[in-house]
Amino acid sequence: GLAALVVGVSALQGCASGPRQPRAQDPLPDTAMHRPFVLWPAEQPLPTEGYDRDPQVPFDPSDLVIQPDEMRPFYGPPGEFGYYIDGVNYGFKSLSFILTETHPGGGPDLHSHDTEEAHILFGGKVAYLVGDKRFTVEGPYITRVPAGVSHTFMNVGSKPIHLIAVFPDGRPVYRSLGPNPLITAAAPGSPTTSPNPPEP
Repeated sequence: GLAALVVGVSALQGCASGPRQPRAQDPLPDTAMHRPFVLWPAEQPLPTEGYDRDPQVPFDPSDLVIQPDEMRPFYGPPGEFGYYIDGVNYGFKSLSFILTETHPGGGPDLHSHDTEEAHILFGGKVAYLVGDKRFTVEGPYITRVPAGVSHTFMNVGSKPIHLIAVFPDGRPVYRSLGPNPLITAAAPGSPTTSPNPPEP
């Protein structure tokens, strides 16, 4: 009782004394120790409707750590969840990021950017279409996507992957070029036959 009240008052005083501290040291729930960055449980059916939402809370420019609730969440059927981080909104001058949780059979539209892009994956198996080149690669890897070149990918493994995309631009331009041909070419009757809607 009294100990909890003291802790609560101390926490409020800490909040009132200045900008909040980065939450990187917050304790993680037990489930996060086994699989961090879970956006959608692998055993649940995937949503059929896409979304692109504003961050739940504003980013404090005095912070050096960007938390998921400060990022812009998105989902593109049939299985790509993630966050956009336009760097200019977070204190970066020439860096932006996308963090994905891409489920088996999922991937983005065919699209291009006005800047080059790098994909970083520590584990998983991914099929790519970059320009006229098709290839499949297993993590760990870094994929290089030249500026202006159409590209997409699809998770061809059996588990969700967590891919990081990096752009050398504070606000990269996204140009949707239509459905993901890797997904539309999947076997009939699979959950990957529905094309992705264009992302904003």
